[in-house]
Amino acid sequence: MGASVTGAAPARAASPLPLDRVVPVPASVDPGGSPYRITRDTRIRVDDSRETRRVGEYLAHLLRPSTGYRLPVTAHGGGGIHLRLAKGPFGAEGYRLDSGRKGVTITAAGPAGLFHGVQTLRQLLPAAVEKDSVQPGPWLVAGGTIKDTPRYGWRGAMLDVSRHFFTVDQVKRYIDQLALYKINKLHLHLSDDQGWRIAIDSWPRLASYGGSTQVGGGPGGFYSKADYKEIVRYASSRYLEVVPEIDMPGHTNAALASYAELNCDGVAPPLYTGTEVGFSSLCVGKDITYDFVDDVIRELAALTPGEYLHIGGDEAHSTSHEDYVAFMDRVQPLVAKYGKTVVGWHQLTGATPVKGALAQYWGLDDTSAQEKEQVAAAARNGTGIILSPADRIYLDMKYTADTPLGLDWAGLVEVKRSYDWDPGSYLPGAPASAIRGVEAPMWTETLSKSADLEYMAFPRLAGVAELGWSPAATHDWEGYKVRLAAQGARWEALGIDYYRSPQVPW
Repeated sequence: MGASVTGAAPARAASPLPLDRVVPVPASVDPGGSPYRITRDTRIRVDDSRETRRVGEYLAHLLRPSTGYRLPVTAHGGGGIHLRLAKGPFGAEGYRLDSGRKGVTITAAGPAGLFHGVQTLRQLLPAAVEKDSVQPGPWLVAGGTIKDTPRYGWRGAMLDVSRHFFTVDQVKRYIDQLALYKINKLHLHLSDDQGWRIAIDSWPRLASYGGSTQVGGGPGGFYSKADYKEIVRYASSRYLEVVPEIDMPGHTNAALASYAELNCDGVAPPLYTGTEVGFSSLCVGKDITYDFVDDVIRELAALTPGEYLHIGGDEAHSTSHEDYVAFMDRVQPLVAKYGKTVVGWHQLTGATPVKGALAQYWGLDDTSAQEKEQVAAAARNGTGIILSPADRIYLDMKYTADTPLGLDWAGLVEVKRSYDWDPGSYLPGAPASAIRGVEAPMWTETLSKSADLEYMAFPRLAGVAELGWSPAATHDWEGYKVRLAAQGARWEALGIDYYRSPQVPW
């Protein structure tokens, strides 16, 4: 007759989420055995290292509000959740997750791998784990083993803070959302025609005047050096590397308006709050231009612990080809002078990329064969390629003609289109070994608040993350859309307003 005879309530039926119901899908999943249940007795055991303890504290901070459990982080005791560093076939970012009745163990060679393993564990728990108040549970983790390493080392997201300014807290919110999907690069587009967003001590008017407005004429804003360092610190705590961009020689009206001497005619143009592109250029023939660039790169490099510094280089329509080549020949060595590696938009391949430089391709499927070949030739010659095809993974493109936000110059980009391509074979003539990874840019001409960013990023960002992380053999839209649909409840719990694409069985 069952439990009802005794008057007791029937036990709450619960089955754990399958081990492969994760985005990005893991490289290898071997389900089996009993699940582990997180209870009030669960402890988070860590190795006696500062980095492991930091990841353990992050996990506890995630789990405490929704479970209501104490979840002490300790270097002693068995069972529970164990985070451990050990030598193994993990690479810098891979991990192994073992789950069974007695506990969950995440093993990695480095703290970034532990952190990515924690993101997987997080997705194996019910979506309600993301809420900031106590939820009923139960908190089950399916039994079995996951072995996981990323396909590419560059899994990026770019945020344009120049067209519309976003505060430190808004950037931190986006960083947390990126971390959930194992994104490891935050490319910050810090300067453009409409705004200069980073304080430079040697050229103070760049920020105070050049940063004073934005698209549509709003108040703009800029990051003090302390603000920028806080973004870098917070990103690092989520195992993201900040890649700052100062776009040049075009997209420079905010700088030209701030300092008349940067203009060939010595006359400063007015501040600009529109959305046209291609009309501005630094004065390539003036020595002061290179004093300016040297100062900016020096100060920005000193604030940036990461390896890379992005010098833009796109849409320099007001700069002659000859001047563009001359400019890049002088500017690229300045990046190396201050210990950084050059990244530029793929137009850099029309000049001579320095050894070790990376080119970020933002063309379309129907970009001319000639332009694609120029990039592929650079790739064959040793230039690394980051893929950001605009009609695939520009997150500011409209989903459909009815999308209230975004632009459509690269076409309409529904969820399937943004996912259904292979970075390894996308660019004809480019060796697969030259592809460093993928990056999803978010331009903000029409986006002015966090909810706007989130609506355009989700669900497409999750697909870009999977393209960057998961093995090519796992790539399958039919399977992906089911896993993606399961993320919807998690986004709702996190307060993320996302586009409910009719292509996905939410």
